[in-house]
Amino acid sequence: QVQLVESGGGLVQAGDSLRLSCAVSGRTFSRYAMAWLRQYPGKEREFVASVSWNGVNTWYADSVKGRFTMSRDNPKNTVYLQMDSLKPEDTALYYCATDGAEFTDRPRNFKYWGQGTQVTVSS
Repeated sequence: QVQLVESGGGLVQAGDSLRLSCAVSGRTFSRYAMAWLRQYPGKEREFVASVSWNGVNTWYADSVKGRFTMSRDNPKNTVYLQMDSLKPEDTALYYCATDGAEFTDRPRNFKYWGQGTQVTVSS
């Protein structure tokens, strides 16, 4: 069983930065591609960023490209989302997720989710 716990959300002003963390249980974390998604009230979750199992490749939604950076620290079983130049439209509930497939570049059919961490950006 894979468990994910997000942290680092909060209330900030436009232009500020935040770093989200996602701690993942399980010995095989280093084999999983990981992703961050976000959800606006009443909307479906949308892709934000992902990182390959080995940390070599990353992908970003166009809306966050150049402002957000996803990384992973395999010895710490943790992935991060560094969010810079935050905008009010970044306000959402952010989730960490994986499909649990080993040695893939991009997670597809997300099977494991964290509980989410709220990010609120005031104008």
